[in-house]
Amino acid sequence: MHLAIHNWMRAEPLEKTIDRIASQGYHALEIQGTPDQYDTKYVRQLLKSKGLKCWGSVTLMMEERNLLAKEEAQRAASIQYVKDVITMVKELDGHMVSVVPGTVGKIVPDSRPEEEWEWAVESMKECYDFAEKSGLLLGIEPINRFETYFINRGDQALALAEAVGPNCGVCLDAFHMNMEEDDSVAAIHRTKERLVGFHVADNNRMAPGMGTIDWPKIVSTLKEVGYDGALSVEFCPPLDRTPATPYPGSIDENPEGLSPEQLKFLEDHGSSAFTEEFYSMLTQKSIDTLRPLL
Repeated sequence: MHLAIHNWMRAEPLEKTIDRIASQGYHALEIQGTPDQYDTKYVRQLLKSKGLKCWGSVTLMMEERNLLAKEEAQRAASIQYVKDVITMVKELDGHMVSVVPGTVGKIVPDSRPEEEWEWAVESMKECYDFAEKSGLLLGIEPINRFETYFINRGDQALALAEAVGPNCGVCLDAFHMNMEEDDSVAAIHRTKERLVGFHVADNNRMAPGMGTIDWPKIVSTLKEVGYDGALSVEFCPPLDRTPATPYPGSIDENPEGLSPEQLKFLEDHGSSAFTEEFYSMLTQKSIDTLRPLL
């Protein structure tokens, strides 16, 4: 296993992100799913210059992106978005794409379960076929019930992956598992044959080591089932604007380069824009907690 980190949690120049994670000892970047923002030739060279690789990406299912939408045109646009993310990762010599099928923040279904399942399978199959031709893996990611009503547990992601194709995988996330699984260790064992990605944040969505998750147990279980991919750090600090905050001055009141859509995505996750000092502390804490366990 090796350590990767997402970059969607903080809006900053990619050069700054890459400089930070390279200096802290990360091995790879899981680049945010915004393919229109990146010149992949430049990003690939930038990563190489710092001794880093692109592990993959994660779909940012905002606004109208929804692989199980009732409207066919909306599903088609969402499929094209996932294909664009796959193309970006291929051009960056990456390995996999984590797919959240439904819109993050949408918790009311559009139709009957049978219809939505059919739409999800159909959409995922088209994305899967494209990924197969691109030489990349897809991992269906369960996220918690407060962010989606569709695919919250590993068993659900596994059922969808099995319906899509033999190489379609599952990407688990320790934060979401802590909320939704009856036993996170058992969930890892159940999905082991298709486990292609693993995201890490603590039970409070702070950096690993800042909550109650048993990281030695999680990492030893991943080793036990033969997972040899990235542990991708994906913390998302809770917003605390009260006098009780343990991190005064951590909120960036004037963030640079943060689009309204990105800010809304963070706010929908109960988070906000944070200062570079606070963010760097979280990235360092993550690697300090996980690196000794690998």
